[in-house]
Amino acid sequence: MYFFLLILLLIALFCSIFFRWRKKKIVCRIQCMDKCQKCCKVDELVKPFGYCYHDRYGFFSSTLDAWQREAGYTWFYDYMAPRFQMVFDALPVYFDYDGRTWLIEFWKGQYGINAGAEIGVYHADRIVPKAEYRTTLFAAASDEELQNLSFVLCGEDGNCVQISQCHWWLTAFFTGYFAWPQELGMKAAVRFLDRRMQCAFINGLRGAGYPEQNFSVNGCCVTVNFACAQKVHYKLRTRFWRRFSQWKNKIFCRLYLWVTRPFQCTEDRVLCLYYFLPFAFRKLFRMRRFHKRCHRNKRCCQKKCCRKGRL
Repeated sequence: MYFFLLILLLIALFCSIFFRWRKKKIVCRIQCMDKCQKCCKVDELVKPFGYCYHDRYGFFSSTLDAWQREAGYTWFYDYMAPRFQMVFDALPVYFDYDGRTWLIEFWKGQYGINAGAEIGVYHADRIVPKAEYRTTLFAAASDEELQNLSFVLCGEDGNCVQISQCHWWLTAFFTGYFAWPQELGMKAAVRFLDRRMQCAFINGLRGAGYPEQNFSVNGCCVTVNFACAQKVHYKLRTRFWRRFSQWKNKIFCRLYLWVTRPFQCTEDRVLCLYYFLPFAFRKLFRMRRFHKRCHRNKRCCQKKCCRKGRL
């Protein structure tokens, strides 16, 4: 028995020395790189996941040609998100324009160990009845349909970031930052292609029950102050997943900051994680698996409902 414990202690000691030596080598390697090299390396690493790195402000955002564009959007993604450690407030705005139903949705909250916000622009290939909003797969806007999107995201600590671009999915994610959705303030603006589309969107906002005092109109631009989400009565299972996921997110945020010591800059921390724990780095940008599993789970649910005669 004592011999067995001694072996375990020796193994633990060896692993501790090995990982300390390996971490020291990684720290030296990163410190020998200049800022331009680091940012280029981070950009190269995250591009296959559909993101780019903004070194000036230290956040990640989605690229115009991100693979997620092919996945489109369906309500099932939002429903399943808490099970994948994504806890956010959402404001979907549906409206009919040019013979199709459009969806412009705003999100803010926690995405794993990343806090951030999103604006997505999607449309169906027809006019969709309100009863079918949750079952319809909306396609991402094409290059000709891109809107001028922008938003300012502020945390409780007073730190703010602004991003603006003609896009179909504008995002900003801060790695290693933890926040509850209600602690984030988002002021978003959409500049529309024409006044008809703008009026249709405003009617969609009103139809969604969003208060008039929380949005304003200036020319073809509509600004939405998305600070407090409308009250949503989540079912017990969803409330459990939201709280459980946030508990895990908080722990993983602290682990990330601990593992990537002594660095402070985002590019340094991300590279440290990539070299030291590659599997954990891939976990940061695991949206591909999220979408695939959502599709798979949705098909399973539909099959079960068909067998029970619900569809």
